[in-house]
Amino acid sequence: MRPWMKIAAAIVLLAGLIAGGLGWEGHRRFTAPGPSPKPVTVIIPKGSGTELIAQSLEGAGVIPSRLVFAIGVKLRRATLKAGEYAFPAHVSPEEAMRIIAEGKVVIHKLTVAEGLTVRQVLDLVREADFLSGSLTRRPAEGRLLPETWHMVRDEPRDEVVARMEKAMAQTLDVLWVARAPGVPLRSKEEALILASMVERETGTESERPRVAAVFYNRLARNMRLQSDPTVIYGVSEGLGELDHPLTRAELQTNHPWNTYTVDGLPKTPIANPGRASLEAVLHPAGSDELYFVANGTGGHAFARALDEHNANVAKWRRIEKAGK
Repeated sequence: MRPWMKIAAAIVLLAGLIAGGLGWEGHRRFTAPGPSPKPVTVIIPKGSGTELIAQSLEGAGVIPSRLVFAIGVKLRRATLKAGEYAFPAHVSPEEAMRIIAEGKVVIHKLTVAEGLTVRQVLDLVREADFLSGSLTRRPAEGRLLPETWHMVRDEPRDEVVARMEKAMAQTLDVLWVARAPGVPLRSKEEALILASMVERETGTESERPRVAAVFYNRLARNMRLQSDPTVIYGVSEGLGELDHPLTRAELQTNHPWNTYTVDGLPKTPIANPGRASLEAVLHPAGSDELYFVANGTGGHAFARALDEHNANVAKWRRIEKAGK
């Protein structure tokens, strides 16, 4: 007898037992705690019928009997959905049915940190083994919003990247409209470029509006921005990282991102900035500072005059030397 014929016969039998007041044992088995001593995750492929789902759950040790589960599903007229499900220890067949019928699938997280380049983000998406499909989208630099993204198993990689792109565009639109009066930027693209520089210069949120102000002040005085991260972006071919400290030769290498050799902003963003850095460049601090350098405590020492800045640089060099 084929499996579906067995299930149909059992349903008829169980219905008769219930009608005769003898169905308590079937109900007890359907609602009683299951056999699994620990949580179990099961993937139910698309197109799976009740019998195949029951077989998968029994094989994974979630339920004690595929027959009891299948009968219970039929009698409850539940519609089971494909997906990845996490079942708690000793889940009953009834609760397992409810989890699947309500589509309570496992949610995976992918954290995209602020300041990663597009190349780095695409590598994260490509390496996420719970996603599916090839990755064909190639967003422009700076166009992916950093945050912790939630997704389900087998979500297409291209769709995930498209979501990141859409979120960045929407965030930039909203923040651009609310920018401070007098911000000397001609476009949202310029805001994105400058925010990416601020993002790579400091990880201290309170410093970002101040770093943005330094860049604005230098631009207003026709001073080159002289930002090391822009040089790194160019010589690393968009990776944003080097396996060695910047060399003098690299600082002198002429490319569209080297703000030591070109005037104004670099050609494109150098990373994907987070919301805080975007807000910083659209609401910069009120400051006449022109320089900053690391201070050895995770932040920066700012200066208005070159001699003050040189003293801060000398102090930082001493800290670097002492740390070696």
